[in-house]
Order: sequence, then structure tokens, then C-alpha cells
Amino acid sequence: MKSDELLILDNLSATYKLPRGLQLTAVANVSFVVYKGETLGLVGESGCGKSTVGRSIMQLPPPTGGTVIFQGHDLASLNAGTLRRIQTRLHMIFQYPNSSLNPRRKVRDIVAEPMAIAGVGTAQERVRRVRIALEAVGLDPDLVMNRRPHEFSGGQCQRIAIARALIMEPCLIICDEPVSALDVSVRAQILNLLEDMKARYGLTLLFISHDLAVVKNISDRVAVMYLGRLCELASSERLYEAPLHPYTAALMAAIPVMDPDRGSAPLRLLVGELPSPINPPSGCRFRTRCPRAATRCAELEPKWREAEPDHFVACHFPLDHPSE
Repeated sequence: MKSDELLILDNLSATYKLPRGLQLTAVANVSFVVYKGETLGLVGESGCGKSTVGRSIMQLPPPTGGTVIFQGHDLASLNAGTLRRIQTRLHMIFQYPNSSLNPRRKVRDIVAEPMAIAGVGTAQERVRRVRIALEAVGLDPDLVMNRRPHEFSGGQCQRIAIARALIMEPCLIICDEPVSALDVSVRAQILNLLEDMKARYGLTLLFISHDLAVVKNISDRVAVMYLGRLCELASSERLYEAPLHPYTAALMAAIPVMDPDRGSAPLRLLVGELPSPINPPSGCRFRTRCPRAATRCAELEPKWREAEPDHFVACHFPLDHPSE
């Protein structure tokens, strides 16, 4: 493990048992590294397994296969006490801010809860740190500490959730669709807040979203998922400039362009329906919707490889090579 490797996923898998003996593999053999100080975006269509990756990292529940190495610790191999101590450096911001906060508790107790669980600080110390965290996310402690979540807007609730994630001074925060449930104007405020918090506290972010325009602006590198597997991973600039996987190119083509003087690029629209994760296609999972699919795609699963420096792809016929 290199010194700048904060989180390593190695062949992460998550399989769930269904009625009538069926199984659903939400995540299959996903591997990537998150480096200290970066923002790694994880994108894909709804249902591709993005949120499952985030929850598996947090051991909510633990993955059914592979390893999660955080700061040199294999999280799945730790006992409950050690895992709880390690998780103070690792927090998650959930997709729906209102439902992620306990409606019965006051804001001061919600934000202080990670400290209470970890047994950190006296009551006075916890109040002091709650005030600091609330001020950091732009909320007045005197106005919000004794109120409950239903008294706030969605954007304010998300700020409270971010304050709760910051209270233990973690080094990695997993942001699971943190702005998808918010209005556009509030969305921009929360994204700016996350960028400010990252710079102020030296955070590392795993930013999960289906909004590629948002991910482009906030991420240093971007990983693309389809039906439980990784398709492509590269720097944000390179991925949006020259995607190699046909699925990535189709996602890029769907991003609205707010420039009337810019000519529209030819659309690479996806065809067909999203296959069921209960019975995924053989070989390449994207082949049933891919315009470049060939016999080889049905017979062999494409290998994850470095097509160019720091640009990884899993495709038999990437876009910079002619189809065979």
C-alpha cells in the first residue's frame, strides 16, 4: 500500500438473496483506489450499484466478496470495537437529508451523536464542537441547535448532515447523491460548501452521483459503473474529453449543453432496456445496448486494463480502436 493510497477496493462484490432461491449481484468485482486529498466521482445510471459500493465501504452491510482496505486496515476482518474506532475517520452523507436525520432529536444531539457513540469528549466539549461544526456549514448554532429536522428546508438539513459528518474530523467522506433531492440553486450552495470543507479540513471525497455535469465540476477522477461493474476510470478532464467506453460516451452525449452558439454533437443514444441484475448478459454486460457489440462481447468478459496512462477501461472495442 502506497503512502497516498487512502482507500483500496479489491474485487468488491455485494450479492443479496431473493425469494425463490434467486440472487441479485448488485456489485461485481469492483476495484479502484482513492488517493488522499482527491475527489473521486462514481457515476452511472440508477440501479448500477453506486450506492451499494458506498454502503459496502461503510460495512452497511459488509460486502459479500473482496476487500475494503482503509488506511491499511481490512475493514471486513476487524472486530466490532476496532471497526467502530476506525469508522470515526470515515463518514457518509446520505442521499435524502430529511430521512437521514432522526425527527425526534434536536439538531445538537444529531450532530453530536458520532461523538456520543465513540465516547469522545465531555458534554461541554461536545457542545463546543457542535457549535464549530454548525458554523462551518453556514448555520447559526444559537438558532438551530434546539430545533428539530422538520423545521428546516432540504438544503439546511443537508448542511446539518454535513456538520454531523465533520464532527469527528474524518479523513474520508462518502457523499451518496448529496444534492440529487435538492433544488438547483440549493444544489450549487451544497457543492460549494463541500469544496470549501474539503479545502479547509483536508478531506478526501468519494462523490456518488448520476449527474455527470455535477461530477465533472467537483471530481479529480471519475469512475463509471454499469450494471454492477466498472466500465472506465480516468481523470475528469480526460474522461469528458475522450471517453473510451461506448457507455461513457453515451452518458456524455446526454449532458445538456447550455450554449446556443455551440453546434450539437451527434448523439450516441442507448438502445434497448437495462438488463436485469438478477440475470445479467453473458460476457460484457453492456453488449445488449452497445452499437459496437460483436460475437466476442457475448463470449468473453472484457478485462479491466490500462488503455493509456492512468486511463482504465473494460471494453473489447474501445472508441479509439476500430471494431474488429
